[in-house]
Amino acid sequence: MLQVEDLHVSFKGVQALRGVSFSVEPGEILGIIGPNGAGKTSVLNCINGFYRPQRGRIIFHGKEITHLPPDARAAMGIARTFQNIALYRGMSVLDNIMSGRIHHMRSNLLACGLWFGPAQREHTAHRRVVEEIIDFLEIEEYRYHPVADLPYGIQKKVELGRALAMEPRILLLDEPMAGMSVDEKMDMARYILELKEVRGLPILLIEHDMGVVMDISDRLIAMDYGVKIAEGPPSEIQNHPAVIQAYLGEEAG
Repeated sequence: MLQVEDLHVSFKGVQALRGVSFSVEPGEILGIIGPNGAGKTSVLNCINGFYRPQRGRIIFHGKEITHLPPDARAAMGIARTFQNIALYRGMSVLDNIMSGRIHHMRSNLLACGLWFGPAQREHTAHRRVVEEIIDFLEIEEYRYHPVADLPYGIQKKVELGRALAMEPRILLLDEPMAGMSVDEKMDMARYILELKEVRGLPILLIEHDMGVVMDISDRLIAMDYGVKIAEGPPSEIQNHPAVIQAYLGEEAG
């Protein structure tokens, strides 16, 4: 489904990624772990087009996308959430999630402005999709609230909802549980597992909560200083000497 081959990214001589390669299989959750500065977010930025690697290739469903702009990748079904929330803070929950439908909107400006026929039917169809997402994320009571007025954990759910509104073929999650309470993390983990198990959506997940990422990931990649240092099932990665050294600064005993 997704192949990342030999990615190299540098900024003014600082190497963010050095020869990173991996693949994401259909219907799996692939977790990326590593200390701060390991290059995890840089990988996602390359996949969705925010960064252009100096070397390497990214292939999505058999098509090379390495040099495509971010909007073209979004239209292909690559959806993303961000480490730092990137919502329209003055807009409602409903409108924020509806903005994720933009690549599916077909009516022209005149039809939308006059609000008749096809434009009205299209809006109703998009609204139906968004309402299903709101129900799935259990945020019905916040539907018309401005995002800026909502608790942080709810804003995280809204950002996931906007990504889901794109009807993605793969979901890139950058620390979706950062700053959440224990209960909120349990809810988010449940949503992620349902997306995988019920909808078959492949997910590439960055998360610092090691307990959560070990529990919900099918496979893990460990990174340090822009290099992939280990790859395998969670039970293998948590005891890998290179991973222990990267986190603790010491060799495994």
